[in-house]
Amino acid sequence: MKAQDILSYSFSAIKLRKLRAGLTTLGVVIGIAAIVALLSITQGLQEAITVQLQKGLATDTLIVSVGRGFGLGGEGGMGGANSGFKLLVTDTENISKLENVKTSIAIIQRVGSVRFDAGVRNTTIVGVDFAEYADIYSSTFVAESGDIPLNLVSEAVVVGKRVSDPWKNETILCNVNDTAEIIWTNVTARPPTDKTYVGNVTAVLKEIGGFGVGGPSDSSVYIPISQAQSFFGTDECSMIIVKLKSGDEAVIDGASEAIRKLPQFNGEVSVMSATAVLNLLSSVFSIIQLFLAGIAAISLLVAGIGIMNIMIVSLMERTREIGILKALGMKSRTVLLVFLCESVIIGLMGAAVGIASGWVLANVVAIVFHGGGGGMFMGNQGAGTGGMTITPVLTPTVFLGALVFGVGVSVVFALYPAWRASKLKPVDALRYE
Repeated sequence: MKAQDILSYSFSAIKLRKLRAGLTTLGVVIGIAAIVALLSITQGLQEAITVQLQKGLATDTLIVSVGRGFGLGGEGGMGGANSGFKLLVTDTENISKLENVKTSIAIIQRVGSVRFDAGVRNTTIVGVDFAEYADIYSSTFVAESGDIPLNLVSEAVVVGKRVSDPWKNETILCNVNDTAEIIWTNVTARPPTDKTYVGNVTAVLKEIGGFGVGGPSDSSVYIPISQAQSFFGTDECSMIIVKLKSGDEAVIDGASEAIRKLPQFNGEVSVMSATAVLNLLSSVFSIIQLFLAGIAAISLLVAGIGIMNIMIVSLMERTREIGILKALGMKSRTVLLVFLCESVIIGLMGAAVGIASGWVLANVVAIVFHGGGGGMFMGNQGAGTGGMTITPVLTPTVFLGALVFGVGVSVVFALYPAWRASKLKPVDALRYE
Protein backbone atom coordinates (compact mmCIF):
# COMPACT_ATOMS: atom_id res chain seq x y z
CA MET A 1 0.00 0.00 0.00
CA LYS A 2 1.41 3.37 -1.01
CA ALA A 3 2.18 6.07 1.53
CA GLN A 4 -0.41 8.33 -0.12
CA ASP A 5 -3.07 5.66 0.28
CA ILE A 6 -2.18 5.09 3.93
CA LEU A 7 -2.43 8.85 4.58
CA SER A 8 -5.76 9.08 2.76
CA TYR A 9 -7.18 6.09 4.62
CA SER A 10 -6.05 7.55 7.97
CA PHE A 11 -7.72 10.90 7.21
CA SER A 12 -10.93 9.08 6.31
CA ALA A 13 -10.88 7.14 9.58
CA ILE A 14 -10.45 10.38 11.54
CA LYS A 15 -13.29 12.10 9.64
CA LEU A 16 -15.65 9.24 10.48
CA ARG A 17 -15.01 9.88 14.18
CA LYS A 18 -14.82 13.68 14.21
CA LEU A 19 -15.99 14.29 17.78
CA ARG A 20 -13.70 11.66 19.29
CA ALA A 21 -10.74 12.82 17.20
CA GLY A 22 -11.49 16.44 18.09
CA LEU A 23 -11.52 15.74 21.83
CA THR A 24 -8.30 13.73 21.52
CA THR A 25 -6.66 16.55 19.60
CA LEU A 26 -7.87 19.04 22.22
CA GLY A 27 -5.78 17.28 24.85
CA VAL A 28 -2.66 17.77 22.73
CA VAL A 29 -3.62 21.39 22.07
CA ILE A 30 -3.91 22.18 25.78
CA GLY A 31 -0.55 20.58 26.60
CA ILE A 32 1.33 22.27 23.77
CA ALA A 33 -0.36 25.63 24.40
CA ALA A 34 0.69 25.51 28.06
CA ILE A 35 4.30 24.75 27.15
CA VAL A 36 4.51 27.45 24.46
CA ALA A 37 2.79 30.11 26.57
CA LEU A 38 4.94 29.53 29.65
CA LEU A 39 8.22 29.33 27.75
CA SER A 40 7.41 32.34 25.55
CA ILE A 41 6.59 34.52 28.54
CA THR A 42 9.66 33.32 30.43
CA GLN A 43 11.91 33.97 27.43
CA GLY A 44 10.38 37.41 26.97
CA LEU A 45 10.87 38.18 30.66
CA GLN A 46 14.50 37.09 30.46
CA GLU A 47 15.20 39.30 27.45
CA ALA A 48 13.41 42.27 29.05
CA ILE A 49 15.44 41.96 32.25
CA THR A 50 18.66 41.45 30.29
CA VAL A 51 18.06 44.61 28.27
CA GLN A 52 17.26 46.55 31.43
CA LEU A 53 20.40 45.29 33.15
CA GLN A 54 22.55 46.11 30.16
CA LYS A 55 21.31 49.69 30.37
CA GLY A 56 22.07 49.92 34.08
CA LEU A 57 25.36 48.05 34.14
CA ALA A 58 28.39 49.06 32.12
CA THR A 59 30.35 46.04 30.90
CA ASP A 60 33.70 47.52 31.92
CA THR A 61 32.72 48.21 35.53
CA LEU A 62 32.87 46.28 38.78
CA ILE A 63 30.74 46.79 41.87
CA VAL A 64 32.42 46.30 45.23
CA SER A 65 30.10 45.68 48.17
CA VAL A 66 30.22 44.39 51.71
CA GLY A 67 29.94 40.63 52.18
CA ARG A 68 31.66 37.50 50.95
CA GLY A 69 28.53 36.33 49.11
CA PHE A 70 26.22 37.85 46.55
CA GLY A 71 22.95 39.48 47.47
CA LEU A 72 21.17 42.71 48.10
CA GLY A 73 21.13 44.12 51.56
CA GLY A 74 19.24 46.95 53.16
CA GLU A 75 20.38 50.53 53.61
CA GLY A 76 23.96 49.46 53.93
CA GLY A 77 24.04 48.30 50.33
CA MET A 78 24.83 44.77 49.17
CA GLY A 79 25.94 41.54 50.69
CA GLY A 80 26.00 40.48 54.30
CA ALA A 81 27.14 43.01 56.91
CA ASN A 82 27.00 40.67 59.92
CA SER A 83 30.78 40.72 60.32
CA GLY A 84 30.67 44.45 61.07
CA PHE A 85 32.96 45.30 58.17
CA LYS A 86 32.19 48.59 56.44
CA LEU A 87 33.17 50.11 53.12
CA LEU A 88 34.47 53.64 53.45
CA VAL A 89 34.58 56.47 50.94
CA THR A 90 38.36 56.62 51.31
CA ASP A 91 38.72 52.98 50.17
CA THR A 92 38.49 54.24 46.59
CA GLU A 93 42.02 55.63 46.88
CA ASN A 94 43.61 52.17 47.19
CA ILE A 95 41.37 50.62 44.54
CA SER A 96 42.23 53.31 42.00
CA LYS A 97 45.92 52.47 42.33
CA LEU A 98 45.45 48.87 41.17
CA GLU A 99 46.52 47.67 37.74
CA ASN A 100 43.87 47.93 34.98
CA VAL A 101 41.70 50.20 37.15
CA LYS A 102 40.94 53.53 35.53
CA THR A 103 39.03 55.08 38.43
CA SER A 104 36.71 54.19 41.30
CA ILE A 105 33.95 56.11 43.02
CA ALA A 106 32.02 55.61 46.23
CA ILE A 107 28.23 55.66 46.37
CA ILE A 108 26.18 56.44 49.45
CA GLN A 109 22.48 55.71 49.14
CA ARG A 110 19.46 55.73 51.41
CA VAL A 111 15.73 55.37 50.88
CA GLY A 112 13.78 58.54 51.57
CA SER A 113 11.47 61.03 49.93
CA VAL A 114 11.70 64.35 48.14
CA ARG A 115 9.20 67.18 48.42
CA PHE A 116 8.54 69.77 45.73
CA ASP A 117 5.94 72.49 45.58
CA ALA A 118 3.84 70.20 43.37
CA GLY A 119 3.98 67.14 45.63
CA VAL A 120 6.03 64.50 47.45
CA ARG A 121 7.76 61.51 45.90
CA ASN A 122 9.32 58.41 47.50
CA THR A 123 12.79 57.94 46.10
CA THR A 124 16.32 56.69 46.61
CA ILE A 125 18.79 59.35 47.68
CA VAL A 126 22.18 58.74 46.07
CA GLY A 127 25.38 60.56 46.93
CA VAL A 128 27.99 60.48 44.14
CA ASP A 129 30.78 62.46 42.57
CA PHE A 130 28.87 63.92 39.62
CA ALA A 131 31.88 64.30 37.32
CA GLU A 132 33.22 60.75 37.75
CA TYR A 133 29.75 59.19 37.78
CA ALA A 134 28.94 60.92 34.48
CA ASP A 135 32.23 59.65 33.05
CA ILE A 136 31.48 56.02 33.99
CA TYR A 137 27.84 56.11 32.88
CA SER A 138 28.26 58.53 30.00
CA SER A 139 25.31 57.14 28.04
CA THR A 140 22.75 57.09 30.89
CA PHE A 141 23.69 59.80 33.39
CA VAL A 142 22.78 62.51 30.90
CA ALA A 143 20.67 65.62 31.47
CA GLU A 144 17.48 66.10 29.49
CA SER A 145 17.05 69.60 30.86
CA GLY A 146 19.48 71.73 32.83
CA ASP A 147 23.12 70.80 33.40
CA ILE A 148 24.82 68.26 35.64
CA PRO A 149 27.42 70.22 37.61
CA LEU A 150 30.86 68.71 37.10
CA ASN A 151 32.42 70.80 39.86
CA LEU A 152 31.43 70.75 43.53
CA VAL A 153 28.14 72.57 44.01
CA SER A 154 27.02 72.14 47.59
CA GLU A 155 23.25 72.32 47.07
CA ALA A 156 22.93 70.75 43.61
CA VAL A 157 20.27 68.09 43.13
CA VAL A 158 19.92 65.94 40.00
CA VAL A 159 16.63 64.06 39.65
CA GLY A 160 15.63 61.04 37.59
CA LYS A 161 12.95 61.27 34.92
CA ARG A 162 10.35 59.33 36.92
CA VAL A 163 10.86 61.64 39.88
CA SER A 164 10.12 64.66 37.71
CA ASP A 165 7.34 63.01 35.65
CA PRO A 166 6.20 60.00 37.74
CA TRP A 167 2.99 59.16 35.88
CA LYS A 168 4.21 59.74 32.31
CA ASN A 169 1.28 62.05 31.66
CA GLU A 170 3.14 65.36 31.76
CA THR A 171 2.03 66.00 35.34
CA ILE A 172 5.41 67.44 36.30
CA LEU A 173 6.47 67.45 39.94
CA CYS A 174 9.61 69.47 39.41
CA ASN A 175 11.61 71.39 36.83
CA VAL A 176 15.11 72.77 36.69
CA ASN A 177 15.73 75.52 39.31
CA ASP A 178 12.93 74.24 41.56
CA THR A 179 13.64 73.77 45.26
CA ALA A 180 13.88 70.16 46.41
CA GLU A 181 13.44 69.23 50.06
CA ILE A 182 15.00 65.80 50.61
CA ILE A 183 13.75 63.92 53.68
CA TRP A 184 15.50 60.93 55.25
CA THR A 185 14.57 59.11 58.44
CA ASN A 186 17.54 58.32 60.67
CA VAL A 187 16.47 54.98 62.13
CA THR A 188 19.67 54.66 64.21
CA ALA A 189 18.54 57.52 66.43
CA ARG A 190 16.24 56.86 69.39
CA PRO A 191 13.55 57.83 68.68
CA PRO A 192 14.02 57.85 64.86
CA THR A 193 14.23 61.37 63.52
CA ASP A 194 13.64 62.95 60.12
CA LYS A 195 16.53 64.85 58.61
CA THR A 196 16.00 67.39 55.83
CA TYR A 197 18.32 68.55 53.08
CA VAL A 198 17.23 71.47 50.92
CA GLY A 199 18.79 71.78 47.48
CA ASN A 200 18.22 73.24 44.05
CA VAL A 201 17.33 71.06 41.02
CA THR A 202 20.10 71.65 38.49
CA ALA A 203 19.21 68.87 36.04
CA VAL A 204 16.53 66.33 35.14
CA LEU A 205 17.98 63.15 33.61
CA LYS A 206 16.87 61.63 30.33
CA GLU A 207 14.68 58.58 30.69
CA ILE A 208 16.88 55.51 31.14
CA GLY A 209 14.30 52.77 31.25
CA GLY A 210 16.74 50.23 32.68
CA PHE A 211 17.66 49.18 36.15
CA GLY A 212 20.86 47.89 37.59
CA VAL A 213 22.84 47.86 40.79
CA GLY A 214 24.86 51.03 41.03
CA GLY A 215 23.82 52.45 37.67
CA PRO A 216 21.66 55.52 37.14
CA SER A 217 17.94 55.14 37.77
CA ASP A 218 14.85 57.03 36.67
CA SER A 219 13.56 56.88 40.24
CA SER A 220 16.52 58.34 42.18
CA VAL A 221 17.71 61.78 43.20
CA TYR A 222 21.43 62.55 43.24
CA ILE A 223 23.39 64.85 45.52
CA PRO A 224 27.17 65.47 45.82
CA ILE A 225 28.81 62.77 47.89
CA SER A 226 30.35 65.32 50.26
CA GLN A 227 26.85 66.55 51.05
CA ALA A 228 25.65 62.97 51.46
CA GLN A 229 28.41 62.30 54.01
CA SER A 230 27.30 65.32 56.02
CA PHE A 231 23.55 64.71 55.56
CA PHE A 232 23.66 61.01 56.51
CA GLY A 233 26.40 61.57 59.09
CA THR A 234 28.65 58.78 57.85
CA ASP A 235 31.72 58.00 55.78
CA GLU A 236 30.41 54.50 55.13
CA CYS A 237 29.46 53.91 51.52
CA SER A 238 26.91 51.48 50.14
CA MET A 239 29.12 50.33 47.28
CA ILE A 240 32.11 51.32 45.18
CA ILE A 241 31.92 51.45 41.39
CA VAL A 242 35.20 50.55 39.68
CA LYS A 243 35.88 51.65 36.12
CA LEU A 244 38.30 49.32 34.33
CA LYS A 245 40.59 50.12 31.42
CA SER A 246 39.06 47.26 29.45
CA GLY A 247 36.02 45.01 29.51
CA ASP A 248 38.04 41.88 28.65
CA GLU A 249 37.26 38.84 30.79
CA ALA A 250 40.90 38.49 31.84
CA VAL A 251 41.01 42.12 33.00
CA ILE A 252 37.73 41.72 34.91
CA ASP A 253 38.91 38.55 36.65
CA GLY A 254 42.32 39.99 37.50
CA ALA A 255 40.95 43.25 38.88
CA SER A 256 38.27 41.43 40.88
CA GLU A 257 40.85 39.19 42.52
CA ALA A 258 43.17 42.12 43.24
CA ILE A 259 40.38 44.08 44.92
CA ARG A 260 39.37 41.16 47.11
CA LYS A 261 43.01 40.71 48.22
CA LEU A 262 43.51 44.32 49.30
CA PRO A 263 44.74 44.32 52.95
CA GLN A 264 42.08 46.73 54.21
CA PHE A 265 39.31 44.47 52.89
CA ASN A 266 40.67 41.21 54.31
CA GLY A 267 38.35 39.20 52.06
CA GLU A 268 35.24 40.87 53.48
CA VAL A 269 33.99 42.26 50.17
CA SER A 270 32.31 40.79 47.12
CA VAL A 271 33.08 42.00 43.61
CA MET A 272 30.38 41.78 40.98
CA SER A 273 30.68 42.33 37.24
CA ALA A 274 27.95 42.95 34.69
CA THR A 275 28.89 39.82 32.75
CA ALA A 276 28.63 37.71 35.92
CA VAL A 277 25.15 39.07 36.60
CA LEU A 278 23.98 38.33 33.06
CA ASN A 279 25.47 34.82 33.14
CA LEU A 280 23.81 34.14 36.48
CA LEU A 281 20.54 35.45 35.09
CA SER A 282 20.75 33.13 32.08
CA SER A 283 21.43 30.13 34.31
CA VAL A 284 18.50 30.92 36.59
CA PHE A 285 16.08 31.37 33.72
CA SER A 286 17.24 28.15 32.09
CA ILE A 287 16.31 26.28 35.26
CA ILE A 288 12.97 28.11 35.46
CA GLN A 289 12.17 27.28 31.83
CA LEU A 290 13.00 23.63 32.38
CA PHE A 291 10.81 23.53 35.48
CA LEU A 292 7.86 25.21 33.77
CA ALA A 293 8.19 23.01 30.69
CA GLY A 294 8.14 19.94 32.94
CA ILE A 295 4.94 21.10 34.63
CA ALA A 296 3.26 21.83 31.29
CA ALA A 297 4.44 18.51 29.88
CA ILE A 298 2.38 16.68 32.50
CA SER A 299 -0.82 17.82 30.79
CA LEU A 300 0.58 16.59 27.47
CA LEU A 301 1.32 13.19 28.97
CA VAL A 302 -2.27 13.05 30.18
CA ALA A 303 -3.31 13.79 26.61
CA GLY A 304 -1.06 10.94 25.47
CA ILE A 305 -2.88 8.52 27.74
CA GLY A 306 -6.12 9.80 26.22
CA ILE A 307 -4.74 9.04 22.75
CA MET A 308 -3.88 5.50 23.82
CA ASN A 309 -7.36 5.04 25.25
CA ILE A 310 -9.03 6.35 22.10
CA MET A 311 -6.85 4.17 19.89
CA ILE A 312 -7.71 1.05 21.89
CA VAL A 313 -11.42 1.87 21.67
CA SER A 314 -11.02 2.52 17.97
CA LEU A 315 -9.25 -0.84 17.61
CA MET A 316 -12.15 -2.63 19.28
CA GLU A 317 -14.66 -0.89 17.03
CA ARG A 318 -12.68 -1.60 13.87
CA THR A 319 -11.72 -5.22 14.57
CA ARG A 320 -13.95 -6.62 11.81
CA GLU A 321 -12.77 -3.89 9.44
CA ILE A 322 -9.16 -4.87 10.10
CA GLY A 323 -10.07 -8.52 9.57
CA ILE A 324 -11.63 -7.76 6.19
CA LEU A 325 -8.62 -5.66 5.14
CA LYS A 326 -6.24 -8.45 6.13
CA ALA A 327 -8.37 -11.02 4.35
CA LEU A 328 -8.10 -8.89 1.21
CA GLY A 329 -4.31 -8.95 1.49
CA MET A 330 -3.35 -5.97 3.68
CA LYS A 331 -0.11 -6.69 5.51
CA SER A 332 0.35 -6.36 9.28
CA ARG A 333 2.94 -3.63 8.69
CA THR A 334 0.38 -1.61 6.72
CA VAL A 335 -2.18 -1.89 9.53
CA LEU A 336 0.49 -0.69 11.97
CA LEU A 337 1.32 2.28 9.72
CA VAL A 338 -2.38 3.21 9.34
CA PHE A 339 -2.84 3.51 13.11
CA LEU A 340 0.45 5.34 13.58
CA CYS A 341 -0.42 7.70 10.73
CA GLU A 342 -3.68 8.57 12.49
CA SER A 343 -1.75 9.41 15.65
CA VAL A 344 0.73 11.53 13.67
CA ILE A 345 -2.13 13.50 12.10
CA ILE A 346 -3.71 14.07 15.53
CA GLY A 347 -0.33 15.10 16.96
CA LEU A 348 0.43 17.48 14.09
CA MET A 349 -2.98 19.16 14.25
CA GLY A 350 -2.84 19.39 18.03
CA ALA A 351 0.73 20.76 18.02
CA ALA A 352 0.01 23.33 15.30
CA VAL A 353 -3.15 24.62 16.98
CA GLY A 354 -1.46 24.41 20.39
CA ILE A 355 1.53 26.52 19.28
CA ALA A 356 -0.77 29.17 17.82
CA SER A 357 -3.00 29.13 20.91
CA GLY A 358 -0.04 29.29 23.25
CA TRP A 359 1.44 32.26 21.39
CA VAL A 360 -1.88 34.11 21.53
CA LEU A 361 -2.30 33.26 25.22
CA ALA A 362 1.21 34.50 26.02
CA ASN A 363 0.53 37.84 24.35
CA VAL A 364 -2.83 38.21 26.09
CA VAL A 365 -1.21 37.55 29.48
CA ALA A 366 1.56 40.05 28.74
CA ILE A 367 -0.99 42.71 27.72
CA VAL A 368 -3.16 42.09 30.78
CA PHE A 369 -0.23 42.36 33.21
CA HIS A 370 1.17 45.43 31.45
CA GLY A 371 -2.23 47.08 31.21
CA GLY A 372 -2.85 46.44 34.88
CA GLY A 373 -0.10 48.91 35.65
CA GLY A 374 1.38 46.62 38.26
CA GLY A 375 4.90 46.96 36.99
CA MET A 376 6.65 43.71 37.78
CA PHE A 377 9.99 45.36 38.33
CA MET A 378 10.70 48.75 39.72
CA GLY A 379 13.65 51.07 39.50
CA ASN A 380 17.09 49.85 40.37
CA GLN A 381 16.85 50.69 44.04
CA GLY A 382 13.27 49.65 44.55
CA ALA A 383 11.77 53.11 44.81
CA GLY A 384 10.49 53.47 41.31
CA THR A 385 7.06 53.00 39.88
CA GLY A 386 7.71 52.45 36.24
CA GLY A 387 6.65 49.00 35.04
CA MET A 388 8.59 46.82 32.66
CA THR A 389 7.04 45.76 29.38
CA ILE A 390 7.31 42.04 28.62
CA THR A 391 7.15 40.93 25.00
CA PRO A 392 6.72 37.14 24.64
CA VAL A 393 9.40 35.50 22.51
CA LEU A 394 8.75 32.31 20.54
CA THR A 395 12.17 30.97 19.65
CA PRO A 396 12.72 28.43 16.85
CA THR A 397 13.85 25.95 19.51
CA VAL A 398 10.57 26.24 21.39
CA PHE A 399 8.56 26.11 18.16
CA LEU A 400 10.27 23.00 16.80
CA GLY A 401 10.48 21.39 20.24
CA ALA A 402 6.74 21.81 20.81
CA LEU A 403 5.96 20.42 17.37
CA VAL A 404 8.22 17.38 17.81
CA PHE A 405 7.07 16.80 21.38
CA GLY A 406 3.39 16.92 20.41
CA VAL A 407 3.82 14.46 17.56
CA GLY A 408 6.22 12.30 19.57
CA VAL A 409 3.85 11.89 22.50
CA SER A 410 1.00 11.01 20.13
CA VAL A 411 3.08 8.35 18.33
CA VAL A 412 4.55 6.84 21.51
CA PHE A 413 1.15 6.36 23.14
CA ALA A 414 -0.30 4.98 19.91
CA LEU A 415 2.38 2.31 19.50
CA TYR A 416 0.71 -0.30 21.68
CA PRO A 417 -2.78 -0.02 20.10
CA ALA A 418 -1.22 0.00 16.62
CA TRP A 419 0.85 -3.08 17.46
CA ARG A 420 -2.23 -4.89 18.75
CA ALA A 421 -4.12 -4.01 15.58
CA SER A 422 -1.31 -5.30 13.38
CA LYS A 423 -1.22 -8.62 15.25
CA LEU A 424 -4.93 -9.42 14.78
CA LYS A 425 -5.51 -12.65 12.87
CA PRO A 426 -7.99 -12.29 9.98
CA VAL A 427 -10.15 -15.24 11.09
CA ASP A 428 -10.42 -14.06 14.69
CA ALA A 429 -11.08 -10.49 13.56
CA LEU A 430 -13.87 -11.53 11.20
CA ARG A 431 -15.59 -13.57 13.93
CA TYR A 432 -15.37 -10.63 16.39
CA GLU A 433 -18.69 -9.02 17.40
